[in-house]
Amino acid sequence: MAQRGTKPVIPNKSNRKLPFSFDKKSYSLRHRIENAFSRLKDFRRIATRYDKLARNFLASVCLVAAIVWWIL
Repeated sequence: MAQRGTKPVIPNKSNRKLPFSFDKKSYSLRHRIENAFSRLKDFRRIATRYDKLARNFLASVCLVAAIVWWIL
């Protein structure tokens, strides 16, 4: 991951002896992404990936994303 230039955005535990710094803004954005995946996986078809073809799976994900956006 270091070769690609990615950095971890996981906060420290409260009992860590040598705390490291992390970007709180990136962590809040990461939280949004994790919530989006959680909402998508509420739909069984997406969570278990019934579709064999990538294009069908992408179509299902797009449909579910539109439904989730419309409901919320």
